[in-house]
Amino acid sequence: MKLLRYGAPGLEKPGLLDQNGTLRDLSGHVDDIAGDVLSDDGLEKLRAIDLASLPAVEGTPRLGPCVGRIGKFCCIGLNYSDHAAETGAAIPEHPILFMKANSAVVGPNDTVMMPRGSTSTDWECELGVVIGTTAKYVDKANALDHVAGYCVVNDVSERHFQNKLTGQWTKGKSCDTFGPTGPWLVTRDEVTDPQALGMYLDVNGKRMQTGNTATMIFTVAEIIEHLSALFTLHPGDVISTGTPPGVALGMKPQPIFLRKGDVMELGIDGLGVQRQDVGQDD
Repeated sequence: MKLLRYGAPGLEKPGLLDQNGTLRDLSGHVDDIAGDVLSDDGLEKLRAIDLASLPAVEGTPRLGPCVGRIGKFCCIGLNYSDHAAETGAAIPEHPILFMKANSAVVGPNDTVMMPRGSTSTDWECELGVVIGTTAKYVDKANALDHVAGYCVVNDVSERHFQNKLTGQWTKGKSCDTFGPTGPWLVTRDEVTDPQALGMYLDVNGKRMQTGNTATMIFTVAEIIEHLSALFTLHPGDVISTGTPPGVALGMKPQPIFLRKGDVMELGIDGLGVQRQDVGQDD
C-alpha cells in the first residue's frame, strides 16, 4: 500500500493511493497515518478495505508528511561508503546518530526555507524507515519485522550551522522545513529489499546525486538493531538512513550550496518523487 496524508498544513487527512494512481480518502476508517495504524494489525485492517468504496479525492491537493505525529526523527550520518569518501571522513565503527527536530518536518513538495544567516544549505536524498511496532533489543535477523514501511526523506542541512556553531549536528539539521518527508509511505511488503533501491537528486534539473542503498555501511536491519539497544523505537518513529555521494559539501574544488530560487527534485525506486522550491527567511 501507498499511504499518505493530504490537505493544508496541520489539517491533513489520511489517504491511500490505489493501483490506478487515484488518491482515496481514508478518514472514514482512521484518523491519521500514525500510531497503531502503522502496526501489522493496523495495516491489515487497511488492506481489508474495498478500495472502490473509498471516496476519490478531487483535484490535486497538497501532500503533507506521510506520517503523522512522528515520535522521534532519528538520522544516521556518513552511512554510505562513497559519501564518506567524498567528504574525506573515516568509515565509522558504529552508526553515527543525530536527531532532527520534528518541527523541521514538512510535506514532500513544500518550499524549503533557508534560515536567516544561512550560507551553506545542502541537500541529502535519503531512505526513510518508519517504525510500525515497538522495537527494543531486537536482533538484525528480525529487525525489519518492526518496520511499517519506507519513504523518501530530504535531510536538508545547513553546513555552517552543523559544523561551525559549536555543538552537535542537530543545529544544522533541524531548521524549519529541513525535513521533507513523503510523498507516501510504502508498506514493507511492497519493498522486496531495502538494500537494493536506486536513488537520485537533481538541483535545477542537473543530476547531483546518484546512488543505491546497496552501498550503505550499516543496513536498515543493523541500524534498527543498534538503535533499539540504545532506546525503544515506537510506532511512528522515523529513521533517515544516510545519503549517497553528490552533496554540495563534497564538491571540489569549491562547494556550490543552495540559493533562493533553486529547485530540488529527488526520488527513490518505488517510493515516489519530491520537488521543493528553495526560499529564504527574511
